[in-house]
Amino acid sequence: MDRCRRRRMTRRVFLAGGVACGWLGAVVAGTPAANAAAPSGRGRWLIKEPLSLARAEVGVAAASGKVYVLGGYAGGRVDQPFNQEYDAASNTWRDRAPMPRGLNHVVTVGFNGRVYAFGGFIAQNRNAIADANEYDVAQDRWRPLAPLPQKLGAASAVELGGKLHVIGGRDVVSVGVHQVYDPATNTWAERAPLPQGRDHLGLVAVGGRIHAIGGRFNTFEYNTSLHDMYDPPRDAWVPRAPLPTSRSGVGAAVLNGWIFVFGGERAGGVFSENEAYDPTTDRWTTMQPMLTPRHGTGAVPVGKSICIPAGGLVNGGSRPCTVNEMFTLS
Repeated sequence: MDRCRRRRMTRRVFLAGGVACGWLGAVVAGTPAANAAAPSGRGRWLIKEPLSLARAEVGVAAASGKVYVLGGYAGGRVDQPFNQEYDAASNTWRDRAPMPRGLNHVVTVGFNGRVYAFGGFIAQNRNAIADANEYDVAQDRWRPLAPLPQKLGAASAVELGGKLHVIGGRDVVSVGVHQVYDPATNTWAERAPLPQGRDHLGLVAVGGRIHAIGGRFNTFEYNTSLHDMYDPPRDAWVPRAPLPTSRSGVGAAVLNGWIFVFGGERAGGVFSENEAYDPTTDRWTTMQPMLTPRHGTGAVPVGKSICIPAGGLVNGGSRPCTVNEMFTLS
């Protein structure tokens, strides 16, 4: 990238994130936390039944004990509606009712026997939409919901206290929006936005709080190590120990009270990093790296393991994969 273009991009990123020159370098660098307390051992990886079709930039969610992989890049298209279900107990896959519309970077979360799909892109990593749909696992049926208050793709979602929090993402530039969907009333409410807008971030809930980790400002050239925690009673975000490795396009999940952040992408490649955070000590530690480095996937707990299916083997969308691997501490 020539110097003038980089200067214009940097200015755009600063405006989108609401930050000032000098701060960006600090958060992008991301140094490992010292004296991090580790779980027992560094964990291990299990190779599971692969997907029947190579896919990347998918939404991943768990509901009723099954894992669902939605949309994404596959078969030479970026707007696939595929809905594939993985049963970890039998280590088998099956196709289910496709999404109402083919999308990539769709925001997904499972709750109460349903999978919720919000927003996404209809073109390659661009042209966001505001669609919202609910998939009933038992009925194998989709139905439309009240749309997102704004068009978003590459956001993240998590359930907390029966509400679904959709945070960050991108319309044209990275945003810090924080919208909350109530499945009981089919309505949206606005909460405190992220201190700095970003997309392709990890989002999890643990101990009654929400953690927004990593991500990027518009492109993976501006990956970040930011880690912010949302406190619902105060409707406020507070900074926590930064992610040791700045990255975006990650998968994140909670296991045994710890937060695990997997993979991601950068200019020139992908990450194998698996870094774990202890919310009680505010410290990170390095865990067993991924067998297959990837981005554009998701991570969901299944029993005593975390499932990470599909994803891209190189930065961008040119090499989706069928890989299905699980991480466990036992």
